[in-house]
Amino acid sequence: MTFVKRIGPDPHANGAKTYACNGCPDIWELENGDVAVIGIDITEFADKLPPSAGCGPDERMVRIPRKTLVLAKTDIPDKL
Repeated sequence: MTFVKRIGPDPHANGAKTYACNGCPDIWELENGDVAVIGIDITEFADKLPPSAGCGPDERMVRIPRKTLVLAKTDIPDKL
């Protein structure tokens, strides 16, 4: 698996501090076009998902700040 490019700005750009100054929420495009998301693991709340959604045993739910996704919007293509 190869991380090709960051989607959105570097969360530490210009000396910015991230939550608890430890790690950073981030979004990355993979070599096959899929996306990897770095965030806080909230898989423990999978039982609160609506009936039409689920989190399989090989999946994890992560939380990223709204700001991270909004700032990445310009890097996300409108079409496949």
